[in-house]
Amino acid sequence: METSPGQKPLPLDRNTWIKGALTALGDQGPAGLRVEVLAKRLHVTKGSFYWHFRDRRDLLNAVLDEWKDGRIHDIRKQTTAAAGGERAALRHTIEVYSASRNRKGLPIELAVREWARHDARAAAVVEEVDAERLLCAERLFQLVGMPAGQAKARSILLYAYVFGFSLMRCDRFAGDIDAAKDWIVDAVAGTTP
Repeated sequence: METSPGQKPLPLDRNTWIKGALTALGDQGPAGLRVEVLAKRLHVTKGSFYWHFRDRRDLLNAVLDEWKDGRIHDIRKQTTAAAGGERAALRHTIEVYSASRNRKGLPIELAVREWARHDARAAAVVEEVDAERLLCAERLFQLVGMPAGQAKARSILLYAYVFGFSLMRCDRFAGDIDAAKDWIVDAVAGTTP
């Protein structure tokens, strides 16, 4: 373990570097993934990085894998439904991903997407996560009886709403945001009267 004077010691392992890099990514975007920047954030020397990673690309790949695995795990968890609970699972999925508690994950999501504009590996990971998101949502829509084409379209609509809502901060524009969200959730889930 290495620390700077006056700093609390961190258990310095590969996972600490990866978690620190994800936090830096959310705070500073892809530019925050420089070894020097991360070492300073973790209060360790730059040299200690090389105990855990071959090079910077090794770290970047590990960060992408961690993000991908976490997203896919959460997506599958949010879209799992017991028989007869598919509509509730759809509503829950929409509500969870558009909730204010998702504010921590959104900056990381946006940073990974920005990174993907300039990095083939990041682009492939984003594509894999998006494919899983759409597939899981599409499956739920089909389980509530929607035909395949409509289920596919609604899964795209679901995530367009979730990300759009998160980016726009709609609570500043809608008078009764809860009523608006309820109506939108019902419309996306196909339950509006």
